[in-house]
Amino acid sequence: MGLLLLGAYILVAALLIAGLAGSLLPFLPGTPLILAAALLHALVTDFSPIGVGRLLMLGTLAALAYVLDYVAGAVGAKKFGGSVWAVVGAVVGGLVGLFFGPPGLLIGPVVGAVAGELLKSGEVEHSLKAGFGALVGMAVALLARFALTFSMVGLFLWWLWRG
Repeated sequence: MGLLLLGAYILVAALLIAGLAGSLLPFLPGTPLILAAALLHALVTDFSPIGVGRLLMLGTLAALAYVLDYVAGAVGAKKFGGSVWAVVGAVVGGLVGLFFGPPGLLIGPVVGAVAGELLKSGEVEHSLKAGFGALVGMAVALLARFALTFSMVGLFLWWLWRG
């Protein structure tokens, strides 16, 4: 095995580990790192056994993880009795939260859901319930992202092992 190939394998392993860490740490993009590891492996091994179809499958799982992150707060707010205003507030809060790093990603949807529901109903207790729903939705999304990340790594390793 050449030194360049060994370096690529070490980088693939590092990307996989960073990707797993990123499933829980909001400042690391977990699923894109895992996708990058698979793409790097595919490039250095002439797309064997990780081909375009398998890369597309991993890309779809990565995209699903991001969709879950952005809609979870809104769905949670709705499930806890929030109105459309709370849902829109959670989405807007999530988008605004992007500009404030990890704390903004956590706080933004909750504040947005509370503010949206408060604007509509004027009821503090009901608004706080919608905000709590947004928080629960984000916790569920975190667990789902964790499961998707481990699924991506599991598939990658399975494909390597099975050849």
